[in-house]
Amino acid sequence: MIVRPRPSTLGLFFVLRGSIIPHILGRILVITAISFVVVGMYHQGWFSPAHLSAVPFSLFGLALSVFMGFRNNVCYDRWWEARKLWGELIVQSRNLARESAAVLGAGHEARVRIARRSVGFAYALAARLRDHDMAAAAGPWLPPEEARALVDYRNVPDGILTAINRELAGCLARGEIGEIVYQGLTQRVAACAGVQAACERIRLTPTPYAYSLLLHRTAWLFCLLLPFGLVGTLEYLTPIAVTFVAYTFFGLDALGDELEDPFGEEENDLPLAALARTIEIDLLEGMGVQPLPEPARPRDYVLR
Repeated sequence: MIVRPRPSTLGLFFVLRGSIIPHILGRILVITAISFVVVGMYHQGWFSPAHLSAVPFSLFGLALSVFMGFRNNVCYDRWWEARKLWGELIVQSRNLARESAAVLGAGHEARVRIARRSVGFAYALAARLRDHDMAAAAGPWLPPEEARALVDYRNVPDGILTAINRELAGCLARGEIGEIVYQGLTQRVAACAGVQAACERIRLTPTPYAYSLLLHRTAWLFCLLLPFGLVGTLEYLTPIAVTFVAYTFFGLDALGDELEDPFGEEENDLPLAALARTIEIDLLEGMGVQPLPEPARPRDYVLR
């Protein structure tokens, strides 16, 4: 995720880090080059755009803008829902750690294991959503034998939640917590499982491919034909106008592609590692661990 102060008015035109331009520069250059070719052909008299008008292109561009805006709203909604889910995970992890500490005692071994497993769950979930090694991500936070047992698990985060439930059931069987407290704590675990399921729903259900393909094709077709509609009116200014339009349409298209999968590792995706580090710091502080790890910091304005 891009984290940087707002640049000055002049700096807005020269910012590349965090801009979509590096991702679409090739497409813009192609459209610009075609615009120059069209202008040259027009002034050589190879064709006459007298029968063409900018009005149909304006209507076509307006319809394309509405369609593209709708798609980007859908993609941003996926991104924002994913951020809310990780916010919910932070809340539930804090509540589980705080409530288990209140009923078991801050230094109780079961409470410490529950808190460390919660941290391991956050790191394992981030790894699962990014197709990384889940067991390796969660291993440092789990008992050694438990970490080894999870190596062969296909769903490591769920295995960690199962271990937390077993820990709570053991506390109930030993009389360390009551039935009502047990149900309250297991509801926190169930809420974490719900967050995982919702994240997997977003991760494994992309927007329909035909929907995105239609938009890509339409944007390309519009930008390729636009110079023919403008050259009769703008002449030498045609490449400038077409380049600006291509930047807008291709930029929105590429940005929608990035936001569609909010759990990836592109610049505009969610900082899952930083969010997991937040859970780690909060739960370690609740256990009285010192010194605490530093919060994740952006590198080159990118927070991972």
